[in-house]
Amino acid sequence: MRSWDNEKLCGSERILDLAERIKSVRDLAVYKTAFTAAMEIFQLTKNFPPEERYSLTDQIRRASRSVCSNLGEAWRKRRYRAVFVNKLTDSQQEASETQTWLDFCLACGYINSVTFSDLDRKYEHILGMLNSMEIKADKFCFPKER
Repeated sequence: MRSWDNEKLCGSERILDLAERIKSVRDLAVYKTAFTAAMEIFQLTKNFPPEERYSLTDQIRRASRSVCSNLGEAWRKRRYRAVFVNKLTDSQQEASETQTWLDFCLACGYINSVTFSDLDRKYEHILGMLNSMEIKADKFCFPKER
């Protein structure tokens, strides 16, 4: 748990404290984890059969990358809590979609059960972090102007 999770700051102090620790979306642990997982999927899918190029390969790559891109959009929308939360939800949906595509990869024999379990566990962790961000959205968003 980060130190700022336990701090009870309000108003601009809260934003300044958060800003000192996180300069961009790339500093978020969830972004780093999702990016690494997406790159792992990219490498794995290089070995998928050519007939999967425009279906499974394309779909799982898009979904896994969309976790990061939606998180990036959420980060830029922190001024508007509802939009921030909506984009986090989009990111969660893409993570869940990635898990579904992983199910197909396993069922088709393109990945083994160890690889599946490792990636599935990573996406469960990503989903947990995104859910935590949603619950604590006020800690990430700018304070309302008065």
